[in-house]
Amino acid sequence: MTTETTTNPATSQVRSFAIIAAALFLNNTVALMLGPLLVDIAEEFDTSVAVAGQLAAATFFSWAVFAPLIGPFSDSLGRRPVALTGLFLMGVCIIGAAFAPNFIVLMVFLIGTGLGGSMIPPNSIAAISDVVLEEHRGRAIGAAQGIMMSATVIGIPGVAILASAADWRLPFLVCGSLLMATFALSWLWYPKRPPSGPSSFSYLSRFKELGSIPIFRIGMLANFSQRVVFFAVIGYLAAFLIDTYGMNVGETALPLAVVGAGAVVGSLWGGMLANHRKRLNFMAGFALAGGAITMVLFAVDPAIWATVGIAFAAVCVLSVGWPVFITFATDVAPQSRATAIGMMGASNRMGGVVGAAMGGAFLAIGGFSAIGIFCLAAVIFSSLVMRLAMREPKTFEEMKPGAAQSR
Repeated sequence: MTTETTTNPATSQVRSFAIIAAALFLNNTVALMLGPLLVDIAEEFDTSVAVAGQLAAATFFSWAVFAPLIGPFSDSLGRRPVALTGLFLMGVCIIGAAFAPNFIVLMVFLIGTGLGGSMIPPNSIAAISDVVLEEHRGRAIGAAQGIMMSATVIGIPGVAILASAADWRLPFLVCGSLLMATFALSWLWYPKRPPSGPSSFSYLSRFKELGSIPIFRIGMLANFSQRVVFFAVIGYLAAFLIDTYGMNVGETALPLAVVGAGAVVGSLWGGMLANHRKRLNFMAGFALAGGAITMVLFAVDPAIWATVGIAFAAVCVLSVGWPVFITFATDVAPQSRATAIGMMGASNRMGGVVGAAMGGAFLAIGGFSAIGIFCLAAVIFSSLVMRLAMREPKTFEEMKPGAAQSR
């Protein structure tokens, strides 16, 4: 009789993974949705695409600032309260942005969206890492990143279609409503597990421990410079297609979906390499390839589908590194996973800030080809950092400063 009243553990696990997947998907959709909307937003508020692109920079900046600050709450207090808070705040701010009367109010709501959104990825990836065996962690994180990147296949083209059916405000309303629905389901189904770290609220000590590890700081720098390029490509690709080929927003949906598939493939590929002993060497090579392809993408304008193919290749190889860096972070700090993922996520979103801001600046200075040159320089820097200064983590004690001298 008890089986009739007790939730099946398998069913509960499926529900938990489903809502975590939905949160990751919507989070990344919201993070990247401004790309196909920049032209329409610029027209409504009588500004340039380069200036409108700073909305993305402001969103990513708030994401980058708050992502590392959330990790200790997740590690000390548990994953569930952080997930619920983030989903609710994102939903409210995105719906508010749909009714923004001017550019400044829109930016304020998007900054609030970044605050809520900063809670979702590190908390969700940490929740997955808590229950996955170490030897399978890289693949699990790669799968989670694949789900996030599927937003570029489904979510971003969907945003373009909704905008072409009405205006740029409709995608905000739809995404906000879906976030609130996910919040309601998370209230019912999100797993209730004890905190992964010490029960005491050791907020600053977690940052001090991670900040004392040189290879973690170097890893954040290498990841940051790679993500600059990824977000520059994603953020300005739709505007490039509209400007170069005379497309409207709705017509960019299919090309963006194809390019987004490259991000999914790259994330899954990265998951398979995340536990490889030569993963850092692979990442340096992929970064250089991504930068070279990006420069070609913005420098030439062949037939539309040739451009889409080039963009697919660029986004694919630029997406390989992110699951590897996240797995690297969990290897460095097994007792403070959300904090480590949050700090690595901060370098990710800060890459979005610089990618959006500098992409807009180079666009204004030298057109789209200047964006390509900037991207190549960024990945050359990342590859040099990885080859010259970055190494694999050992045990936590071995990574602390002075450990080598004490042995």
